[in-house]
Amino acid sequence: MIAIYIKMNVIRYIAFMPLIIAFAACSGTESDSVEDDVLVRVGASTLTADDLASNIPYGLSRDDSVKFTRAYIRTWIDNKLVGEIAARNISDTKRIDKLVEDYRNELLMWEYRRQMYAEHAAESIPVDTLRAFYEANKSDFKLKSPLVKGIYIKVPKDAAGLSDVRKWYRSDKAADIDNLEKYGLSEAIHYDYFRDRWIAWEEVEAKIPFDFGGSPDAFLSRNKTFETTRDGYVYLLSVSEYMPSGSVSPFEAAAESIRELLMSRTRVDYDRELRQQLYDQGLNDGDIEVHVDLGLNDAKQ
Repeated sequence: MIAIYIKMNVIRYIAFMPLIIAFAACSGTESDSVEDDVLVRVGASTLTADDLASNIPYGLSRDDSVKFTRAYIRTWIDNKLVGEIAARNISDTKRIDKLVEDYRNELLMWEYRRQMYAEHAAESIPVDTLRAFYEANKSDFKLKSPLVKGIYIKVPKDAAGLSDVRKWYRSDKAADIDNLEKYGLSEAIHYDYFRDRWIAWEEVEAKIPFDFGGSPDAFLSRNKTFETTRDGYVYLLSVSEYMPSGSVSPFEAAAESIRELLMSRTRVDYDRELRQQLYDQGLNDGDIEVHVDLGLNDAKQ
């Protein structure tokens, strides 16, 4: 039987915890007894007030703090209780210990390699490098779905000046776009001007409660403007440019994915070089002794 001890006034204690912690910090005194700080004990494991306080999210109300405390303590008890019972009933603990050791080692290696890469890698990839990669691999950047440029606006159907909005969002005149911009900032529920950048059609489609059918290319090839009303709101879309599925993505739309790809390759290359440097250093320092043929020379050829 595993003994479970819970301080009965723990919830009241937590309610006044901020005051208690502040007082203790100002006075610089420590608790007279570790036992006074223990809120819950399961077997040999203890949960102290400091442990709990460090895990309570900042800014919670008193009621939310109480709810969080109860849930956190119950989860802590369950984890410790099941863990201790499992440790007593699983005979092959050496295998578990080995898994824990391997996992810890993996985490340490990953964190070290991440830190080393962050310290030594270039912060960004030049635009010229991105463009050169794009030009050399254009066929790899064919669109699976359309890209669009345009204007999207959502307004209440009884909004003042709606007739003007219907004129402005179709227009190419700078004055009309300026009026639409001002209107969008003050009256619209949602306003997005993207005539100056490509965005995926899916992003636009997700904002409009309308079934555009299974072929967005067919819709976009027939419609430069679109309007629909739903649940008290008017949705207006103007498409100034459209790039169909299957065409080569423009550089500005592909640049971010190229950057991520090249950064990933850089990480892999740096990681390979780092591990080789550590291996060579270990051999030179005598920290590594290898008495078998690893075929490393063949691999380098």
